Amino acid sequence: MSAAATLQALHTEEGRRNPYPHYAALHAAGPVAPLTGHYAAVVHGYDAVSRVLRDPAFRVLDAEQLGSQLPTWHEHPSLTVLMNSMMFINGEQHARLRRLITREFTARRVAALTETVEQQVDHLLDRLAEHGGEVDFIKEFAFPLPSNVIGELLGVPAEDRPWFQPHVSAIGAVLDAGGPDKFAVADKAATGLSAYFTELVRQRRQDPRDDLVTLLSAAGADDDPLTHEELLSALVLVFNAGFETTTHLLGNGLEVLLRHPDAAQRLREQPELAPSYVEEFLRLEAPAQLTTRWTAVDAEIDGIAVPAGSSVLVLFGAANRDPARFADPDSFRPERADNAHLTFSAGLHFCPGALLTTTEAQIAFPRLLARFPGLALAGEPAYRAQLTLRGHTHLPVTIG
Repeated sequence: MSAAATLQALHTEEGRRNPYPHYAALHAAGPVAPLTGHYAAVVHGYDAVSRVLRDPAFRVLDAEQLGSQLPTWHEHPSLTVLMNSMMFINGEQHARLRRLITREFTARRVAALTETVEQQVDHLLDRLAEHGGEVDFIKEFAFPLPSNVIGELLGVPAEDRPWFQPHVSAIGAVLDAGGPDKFAVADKAATGLSAYFTELVRQRRQDPRDDLVTLLSAAGADDDPLTHEELLSALVLVFNAGFETTTHLLGNGLEVLLRHPDAAQRLREQPELAPSYVEEFLRLEAPAQLTTRWTAVDAEIDGIAVPAGSSVLVLFGAANRDPARFADPDSFRPERADNAHLTFSAGLHFCPGALLTTTEAQIAFPRLLARFPGLALAGEPAYRAQLTLRGHTHLPVTIG
């Protein structure tokens, strides 16, 4: 099967549910495959993906490239919010935004949240115990945990957090499959979020608190302040990245554990193994499966030409299962040494929220298993309709 046909198969319902045989087919043909059409190549070998992510010649989708594909993008508030964020900016402007934002998103601040994470986990476990029987793990645990944690970090009041999820998700959905219907919902959501954060920033400037909204409102205030648009985009990005990846890590990881009861029992008995388990969940069932890069100059990857102005498809999920990098890549082996997956990207665009995501998961899984020794799958999971982020829309489990 050609690389183009394999990619087409990945976007079927079966391909989204189980993309890994298709990744194996790509690996059998080499680390990079040329394409015709929208992408010049698909990059899926571990070393090739790592090089592209670290090579400044390969840029993230930004306003320049989006403008060549969708000249009217400025008319959509959802795209304006995204394109003003550091996720979609290159070069010096990206370095500036990343410096201003990540100096407030520190390991010290994440460590200070540990008690909050533990409290939130235990509260949600109590709710699961009250439910009993069959529950949707995504709805009852995997979504509210990171949503509440990132809400605490930002300073979003608890009563407002349920309102955020559909709004933030609607903005992200345009990256999966933009279209008139998607844009209508996303643009309305972006307008609502911008108004909400504008008011919250105004409140924090009058009444500062120890939260990210306060800190980012003052980021670089003396010499290089964030513009109002940059600030709003940063807040939307932090909230989005702060719950979606973690939600999918928790759901994906739990499904792996419940399909490997011996491994689950080992973690139950040895909770100190949680860090290695979480890294293997991230490798084996990466919440982020793919991204894109483009180049403004002629480039090449493993001998495959990428002309200036061309885009390439970059498959994190395939790189994490490259047999040239990981022995027995399709098996769950939490004892792996040097488990350097690429789920959080690499290089200049490495995910700044990686530490918070892994911290939440490392706390949640041992507590979950200890509290419910009879936890089991109650049916077949339902998966997201797009492959960009791999996760569940529904994960039925029996509490026991």
